Amino acid sequence: MNGQVCVCGKVAEYTDNLRFNRYKIDGWRCKNCGEEFYNPEKAEKILILNKLKKMKYRVKLTRVRSNLILRIPKQVSDAINLKKGGYLEFTLNNDDEIILRPATSN
Repeated sequence: MNGQVCVCGKVAEYTDNLRFNRYKIDGWRCKNCGEEFYNPEKAEKILILNKLKKMKYRVKLTRVRSNLILRIPKQVSDAINLKKGGYLEFTLNNDDEIILRPATSN
């Protein structure tokens, strides 16, 4: 990736080791003044995730044959890149708590 011109006039160098709201993110850091410039697409996604974490969702279960189907709101599926045909990991944390995570492999 090309360098980013910093406010101090020097060229900031690309790095994939920045922190933004406790997330690892790529961007540019100026070695002269220390100014950091975050990857805008990834920074926006982090801001959306932070907003969604504060919300509560009431979702409806439907039945297809013997399976219950959980409908996930579009804004949540977009934010964590869920796609039709994709997989989630499903675990029970307590008697009444379910944890869903994007699966790392099929």
